Amino acid sequence: MKANIFRERRRRFLTGTLLAAASIAAFSSSAQAQGIDLGLFPGNLFVPGNLVVTRSVYTNGNNITAGVTNLPPGCTPVTTANPSPADPCTAAAVNSAYPYVFNNDTVDGSFGITSKIYLDQITPFGFVLTSLEVPNSTQAGVTANSDQMVTSFSSKSELSLNLSVDGKTLTFLGYEAPVSAIDVSNSNTPGEVDPTNPVVPAYYRSVAQIDTLGNFQFTKTNAFTGDNGRAVILNDNSGANVLYMAGNAGNGTAKVQPASTILSTGAQITTPSNQPESAQTPGAPTAVGSFNVTQLGDKIDKVGKDTNFRGMTVYDNVLYYTKGSGSNGVNTVYFVDSTGTVCTDSNGVGLPVSGAKLPTSPLALASTNPTTIQDNGLQPDNMCVLKGFSTTLAKASSGVSYPFGIWFASPTVLYVADEGSGNTGTTAADFYTAATPAQNPTAGLQKWIFNGTEWELAYTLTNGLDLGVPYTVPGYPTGLNNGTAGTGFPWAPATDGLRNITGIVNFDGTATIYAITSTISGSGDQGADPNKLVAITDKLSATTLPNSESFLTVQSAASGEVLRGVAFAPGTPNFF
Repeated sequence: MKANIFRERRRRFLTGTLLAAASIAAFSSSAQAQGIDLGLFPGNLFVPGNLVVTRSVYTNGNNITAGVTNLPPGCTPVTTANPSPADPCTAAAVNSAYPYVFNNDTVDGSFGITSKIYLDQITPFGFVLTSLEVPNSTQAGVTANSDQMVTSFSSKSELSLNLSVDGKTLTFLGYEAPVSAIDVSNSNTPGEVDPTNPVVPAYYRSVAQIDTLGNFQFTKTNAFTGDNGRAVILNDNSGANVLYMAGNAGNGTAKVQPASTILSTGAQITTPSNQPESAQTPGAPTAVGSFNVTQLGDKIDKVGKDTNFRGMTVYDNVLYYTKGSGSNGVNTVYFVDSTGTVCTDSNGVGLPVSGAKLPTSPLALASTNPTTIQDNGLQPDNMCVLKGFSTTLAKASSGVSYPFGIWFASPTVLYVADEGSGNTGTTAADFYTAATPAQNPTAGLQKWIFNGTEWELAYTLTNGLDLGVPYTVPGYPTGLNNGTAGTGFPWAPATDGLRNITGIVNFDGTATIYAITSTISGSGDQGADPNKLVAITDKLSATTLPNSESFLTVQSAASGEVLRGVAFAPGTPNFF
């Protein structure tokens, strides 16, 4: 009986992906008009219509020795002459070996290791065609002055992939740093230094652009000091040339963040650079959007964390963001009001203005006085909650969601990935229970429908995700993480929800959505768990949960790998 159910699920999924493939084939005339050669693409070139997934691979740099290496980098050793330094060192608990290295989180709250980035080109059916390594310090011929980029291996919110507005370029965010560097994701940026940040070395965040031919272009930025950039989209439509970015900032110990940190967080905008990274001297970060919980009538909180954004998209000339983590602000879906007529003096909730244009310049701040910024945040507040979505504070005891990736299937159908609460049980026996649907009700793929006045949640797709069910990965530890500085909980990961997504509308009135899974585990850092790329086909007109629809796994990360972003290949026509 189970085998028959699986065959039926697989048949339905393959039907959806076949329809997706038919849609891909249908764009040939449009592609020819755009000058895209649909012949066999050699080497590392991207074929329009395929998927691209960002994957990171851990490299053991053997640069951490248990009991010897001081953490975090740049800390001050405790000596007789200086017995109580402001930034004392702690010896590493474990060495560099994966995945045990992440148990160093117990002695260094900023712990992370940089790693290589790969762009995997995958057919809609899950066949890997090519794998392109992003330039990094381990490659032959790459020097300190060469263009290069890494990610922080366990930083689960990084490496979102997005097509540019005109569909010709893919973009993602990383760091200008070497492979196996320590604590880069919590470092300051060189131009925005918070002296209370315990991580002393500073690293630029960097935007990567890649075209159909596999050509890279990098742009350094001082944005997201003390934390990480998550997503970026190039607006290259109708003569525009700006990058919209999403991320978070701040790793300092001060109760009130520096004004420069608040300026460098949230929704950012910058201009792409045509120079090599070594020749670039980025200036101060510039915001494209601002939101403050006081717009909703709530009491002001840590203003630099209200815009702890993770996901983003552009649809119908409107820029959207999501917030889904942290205890400040509101976890929900936002949009940038480029007209200045909706969010500035509203109750913090609204709908985009029809015919609005994408912003091409930074937010014009009402005041640049540091004290004003620290007290009130960036003003004017030109962002608000998309009407119908949650306005519940993230610190509430119930009713909180965790939105991440967003994809519009049409003007009236919006899919939102919810990565789950990240909660776990208090014992090894009940460790995974918190990730099950009964205790993690918002996790999965949410389908929202616009009723003409506001957005309404129709249902959440979870069938086939096996939320809270542990799985094994060849070569990955099993049993309990009971080693040095271990958590005492099971190593095996379990799916907790979904992060980045993309999709395609099929000819039969369905949509196939591809998503990257989030996980929980007993690892020292759950962001280091091997996760999955999954897909599901949903009937667009459905308003109640279809029991027959189910997720299937398209690609699985191996031990020592993580999957992060998913998008269609550069050059894919806009009607996808």
